[in-house]
Amino acid sequence: MRLDKYLKVARIIKRRSVANEACAKDRVTMNGKAVKPSKEVKVGDIYTIGFGQKAITFKVLQVPQGNVTKNSADMLYQIIEEN
Repeated sequence: MRLDKYLKVARIIKRRSVANEACAKDRVTMNGKAVKPSKEVKVGDIYTIGFGQKAITFKVLQVPQGNVTKNSADMLYQIIEEN
């Protein structure tokens, strides 16, 4: 699954277009390197997203095959750090 779609499905970012823009503007990193919105997400990947003054680091626990309910979206990732 593409990174921009994963961010939307997991409800980390509300809209895919916003997730795509965040990746394009180097606000999403993996291991300190900026990633493109087309990056394939794998279980165990650790990403950091910058939201202005705030940053969230999370680990991918599951990659869904389709749509996800609101209640089960929290089970797709684990927040490691919030600044």
